[in-house]
Amino acid sequence: MRQQEIIVVGAGVVGISIALELQTRGATVRILDRKGVAAEASHGNAGAFAFSDIVPLATPGIMRRAPKWLLDPMGPLSIPPAYALKIAPWMLRFWRASWRDRYEASMAAQTRLMELSRAALDRQISAVDGEPMMQRDGQLQLYEGAAEYRASLPNWEMRRRHGIKFSLLENRGEIADIQPGLHPRFTHAAFTPNWVNTADPKAWSEYLALCFCDRGGVIEQANVMSVSQCTRKPSVITSERKIVADQVIIAAGAWSHHLAQMLGDKIPLETERGYNTTLPKGAFDLRTHLTFGGHGFVVSKIAGGVRVGGAVELGGLTLAPNYKRAEILLQKAAKFMPELNTADGEQWMGFRPSMPDSLPVIGRSPRANRVIYAFGHGHLGLTQSAGTAELVAEMVTGATTSIPMESYSPTRF
Repeated sequence: MRQQEIIVVGAGVVGISIALELQTRGATVRILDRKGVAAEASHGNAGAFAFSDIVPLATPGIMRRAPKWLLDPMGPLSIPPAYALKIAPWMLRFWRASWRDRYEASMAAQTRLMELSRAALDRQISAVDGEPMMQRDGQLQLYEGAAEYRASLPNWEMRRRHGIKFSLLENRGEIADIQPGLHPRFTHAAFTPNWVNTADPKAWSEYLALCFCDRGGVIEQANVMSVSQCTRKPSVITSERKIVADQVIIAAGAWSHHLAQMLGDKIPLETERGYNTTLPKGAFDLRTHLTFGGHGFVVSKIAGGVRVGGAVELGGLTLAPNYKRAEILLQKAAKFMPELNTADGEQWMGFRPSMPDSLPVIGRSPRANRVIYAFGHGHLGLTQSAGTAELVAEMVTGATTSIPMESYSPTRF
């Protein structure tokens, strides 16, 4: 096959992983990004490869709880009143995705992508000698009381059916053996031993980018204004020039749908705004990734420190950040982990590209067959980056994809 010239729009972990995988398969690849490597969601996320998170955000019955989101702007899932009208069409699709038939289909598709991504991550780590940047300490999902724990059991049973390994902990002693220093209000938990984190998501993305460049790849900081395909070859227009390529991959995260719209593709992408605070080394003796599901946040080890963050604020790209959300999460973490030192924290807010059914868009544009979309992973971009890269590379080279692609199609809505 003639060596193809590929442009990847987006230098987050998804875009970099795609570029690196295409490069290993013989393509000449250039990455374009308006800010540079890992400047957005890949910069400050929790660093988790959450392969056990197969349950979509749109669960059956979730819309009965929707009015509370507007009444509790600091809750784990909220919609700012100023954005409520604009997001209404997306919320209708979200509601439809929560119906039992769509929900179960989405979970099955998510499971397939997770299984591929887990194996693909192992291949990626091996290919770049990246094991020193991984943390294999498992994950502890915590519950306050027997009622909250029992309510979670159907989802754990679903995970069991899909082959996810875990153990259920029903007393404080078992929990303390894994993670001491937690408030006794957490009486039950589930531990997933195969959970993986990177020591620092920004550093991991930068390392992958360095490997890509060392092998001849090019990363260029450029503001992509539009993508088009008037002839057989697509082109990208930046603020400075026009670049023609054999194929273009759009992996620009929360900004991707604007480029897709220029091709005539209307994709219902919204933005989960995630908040966190990163505390310095010594803030807490954290031994595993902690998930406080009832409160919508996690605590993870990042570069020797502690990162407290999460929650979902569906607020688009233009509203000013509400860092009160990060403060409240940190206050909760201090209550739940009494020995946590909350001094000298650094706050951050990032944009997660989110689809109504919690599945990414991976597929060719129906209006430009040399343009491939790879975005919309929500809070699972890091998790699914290596798997997405392999799927895109298979599409570019004309190989049969590792899993069926209908569930991730740009036209599914």
